[in-house]
Amino acid sequence: MPKPWKPTKEQLLAATEKTVRDVIAPDLRVLFCGINPGLYTAAVGHHFARPGNRFWPALYAAGFTDRLLSPFDERELLKSGYGITNVVSRTTATADLLTKEEIVAGGERLRAKVLRYHPKVLAILGLGAYRTAFNQPKAIVGRQPDLIGNTILWVLPNPSGLNANYQPAALARLFRELKESV
Repeated sequence: MPKPWKPTKEQLLAATEKTVRDVIAPDLRVLFCGINPGLYTAAVGHHFARPGNRFWPALYAAGFTDRLLSPFDERELLKSGYGITNVVSRTTATADLLTKEEIVAGGERLRAKVLRYHPKVLAILGLGAYRTAFNQPKAIVGRQPDLIGNTILWVLPNPSGLNANYQPAALARLFRELKESV
């Protein structure tokens, strides 16, 4: 198993040329979907890797994992029926650098991926990304009325530490609502 390491400034700048491999398998219980990889995540090659990202603590607090995993443990999620992908594979310093066209095209690729892998639930981590990718401007956090095939769509807040709208306890509660539904 790779050891955690902190990328240098040069490695972070070079990360814009990298992508992060999906953690995916057929028939998952939940496929978590980030917006796109950030520089830190791409530099180390593991999802939600930036220190301060609250994805892993929220998963643990909601009961998806029996211990607090690190990004370097991400493939362990598959054993429990969970996976990770992104709407857009292009790495950026912040998600607001993505264009609307990129997000819409990412939504189309995501639809195809869901139809190929058949997760029970697709949980998109970012309300704005969901609204744009799926042309649902009035969507709110939680279960969505639409399906992709038989896959339930669920929207959760972006767990980035930059998202001050949701504190850790609120994130855990919303993740737990999803956990209790599957």
